[in-house]
Amino acid sequence: MTKIPYRYYLSEDEIPKQWYNLRADMKEQHAPIINPGTGKPATVVDLEPVFATKLAEQELDNTTRWFDIPDEVYEMYKVYRPSPLIRAYNLEKYLDTPAKIYYKFEGNNTSGSHKLNSAIAQAYYAKDQGLTKLTTETGAGQWGTALSEACSYFGIDLTVFMVKVSYEQKPFRKAIMETFDGKVIASPSDTTQVGRQILAEDPNNSGSLGTAISEAVELAVTTENCRYVLGSVLNQVLLHQSIIGLEAEIAMKNLGVYPDVVIGCAGGGSNLGGLIAPFMREKIVNGKNIDFLAVEPASCPSLTRGKYAYDFCDTGKITPMAKMYTLGSGFKPSANHAGGLRYHGMSPILSKLYDDGLMRATSYTQVPVFEAAKTFAKLETILPAPESAHAIKGAMDEALRCKEAGEEKTILFGLTGTGYFDMTAYAAFNDGTMNDHVPTDAELKPGFDSLPKL
Repeated sequence: MTKIPYRYYLSEDEIPKQWYNLRADMKEQHAPIINPGTGKPATVVDLEPVFATKLAEQELDNTTRWFDIPDEVYEMYKVYRPSPLIRAYNLEKYLDTPAKIYYKFEGNNTSGSHKLNSAIAQAYYAKDQGLTKLTTETGAGQWGTALSEACSYFGIDLTVFMVKVSYEQKPFRKAIMETFDGKVIASPSDTTQVGRQILAEDPNNSGSLGTAISEAVELAVTTENCRYVLGSVLNQVLLHQSIIGLEAEIAMKNLGVYPDVVIGCAGGGSNLGGLIAPFMREKIVNGKNIDFLAVEPASCPSLTRGKYAYDFCDTGKITPMAKMYTLGSGFKPSANHAGGLRYHGMSPILSKLYDDGLMRATSYTQVPVFEAAKTFAKLETILPAPESAHAIKGAMDEALRCKEAGEEKTILFGLTGTGYFDMTAYAAFNDGTMNDHVPTDAELKPGFDSLPKL
């Protein structure tokens, strides 16, 4: 039998030409997002002041199974796609496991992550509508970088509100966004009403994705010919990111293998939702026995310790409300290095799948996550992003369970990006100054208390 290659690339012609909408095959839809002004399910008209119209339509579409990828988007995809499916032979040998470990590597672009898949799509729809400005938030900086690239390509002005702790930890992320003409502001800032209010209450506030979202939305709705775009959580984002899972499924079928376990890191849900989409379809529609695992930081455990409830998607409580696993929009995450995973809530789609028992979740503190990252880097030659390292840790533990049970499972995980802008975190880990923080029940209580009373 021919040995499966270390790296397997689809041909250019095999890049999917459509995105897959998992909602069309879900047995039961997630609860509708709610307009906080009316208390009723949001409509496209409600969302249009915030999102480009086509994106608002995608956000609310539960029935269209396949969306054609626009030609302009597809041509940009071909610049850096397909991304490779990699067999982790060295990691398998190190773990002495009978499991076969594969990972889908999304770091082969300047943003160093999967985020460009949705950034290109959202910038395209904004340009197609005639919009000239966009706003967004970013945590670790991957989304801000990706959207800066996309907006530069389509000639759109971009303002990025970057979570202050990441802004301070990762100055070179700011530099690369500015290289692509993005304007970067540390959040919370004094440039918006909600930012000034938060700083008045807590001048040393280190920021959160929820706060940065509030600032970005406020600027968007008060600026002419401008809209807001988001890099995770939303249905439209998981739709665009389905390109990851679709490519992975084609590649694995070409190789004659199929995953028993699919693992991804989970913050808001963009990479995990994109990776699992076609495989979850097989579980829901065809009854395939596939195990799905979401891995989140113990410092921001929305799935493993959150509540399944309606909540605002931002700290300032100006966005629609979504039913999701959440720690409450008032939750203040610790200033650790899990950058892009510091969001208080989880994608409504993934929350529904988790609540229905179709996937499971676990959490890790960051020191063992970085131990896994360092081991992986030595063996596989890729320095992973801290976010991705959560999936690596989950995959390693699953492979060790296979060893203990003598099971020859096939494991697929998402390596969402590279860690070359996360050297402050790696330095802290290497010199022993990295600290773990797991919030107590008392620390979680204020966030839960902030949940809207519906």
